[in-house]
Amino acid sequence: MNVRVTASTLRRRPIAVLAAVVTAFAIASCGAKGPYDKNDPRVLNVFAAASLRDVMSAAASAYEQASGIQMQISTDASTALRVQIQQGAEADVFLSADTENPDVLTADGLVDGAIVPFARNGLAIIVPSDNPAGIRTSADLARPGVKIVAAGEKVPISRYAAQLLEQLAATSGTAAGFVAAYAANVVSREDNVRAVVAKIELGEGDAAIVYASDARASTKVSVIPLPSGIDVLATYAGVVPTRAPHRAEGHAFLDWVAGSPGQEILARFGFAPLS
Repeated sequence: MNVRVTASTLRRRPIAVLAAVVTAFAIASCGAKGPYDKNDPRVLNVFAAASLRDVMSAAASAYEQASGIQMQISTDASTALRVQIQQGAEADVFLSADTENPDVLTADGLVDGAIVPFARNGLAIIVPSDNPAGIRTSADLARPGVKIVAAGEKVPISRYAAQLLEQLAATSGTAAGFVAAYAANVVSREDNVRAVVAKIELGEGDAAIVYASDARASTKVSVIPLPSGIDVLATYAGVVPTRAPHRAEGHAFLDWVAGSPGQEILARFGFAPLS
C-alpha cells in the first residue's frame, strides 16, 4: 500500500509536518510496491477524509488480502480532496466525512453512479491529558481565556461542530452568548481534524471539538462528557469519480467498505453503523 503526503500536509507547522511524514512512512512501509500507476488496475488511488486515516490503513491491508488489489491512500480534509477532484485529480474512490462534498461532485457531473453512505461518527470535546485550563464541562468552552483549536470553516468537522454548539447553547445552565464566546476563544484553524487533534496533543490549545473516533484513537487527550440529550452524528459517504482510471475496481472497493467486512473494521475504530 502506498501513502503520499499531500500538499496541504506540507503547509502545516514543522512539528505537525514531521508527525504526518513519520506516520505516512510508517503506513507506507507495510508492503509498498512502487508509485501509483493509473494504468495498473491492481492499485487503487483512494482519497479519504483525514478522520479515516487510521481505519483506512487497516481496511487497505484487509482488502489487499481479500482481493489482491493495493491502495494508495491520500488523506486530508474532505473539502480539500473534493476540490482536487474538481481540478482534475484522478482518484478511483473518494471517501468523505460528509454527504455535502459528494453532493457537490454529483451536481458538477463528476460522479460515476450513486453516492454510498457507509458510516456515522459522533463528536467529542477533547482537552490535553493534563487539562491545564481545568475544563470540566462543555460550558467551560466559552470561558474567557480558554484557547480553542478548530478546523477551517469549510471543513466538515466545523459544520458538525456548529450543530453541536447550537445544541449546547440550548441546554440548561449554559450562559447567554455561548456560541459567540466560543468563537471568540478560537485561536487557530487547521487544515483538517487530525491537525486539530495534533495541536491538542501537543498542548498548543486547551480544547477542541473533533470526531469521537479521533478522540478514541489518541492516548494524549481526555474527553469532556457531553450533556445528556446532545446528539450530533456525522454521516460519511463515498463516490467513484467520473475521472477514475479504475471505475469498476473503485465501485467494488466502495461496496466492500459499505458491506460487512468494511463495517467490522470501521466499528473497531469507533465508527457507528448507518442504522
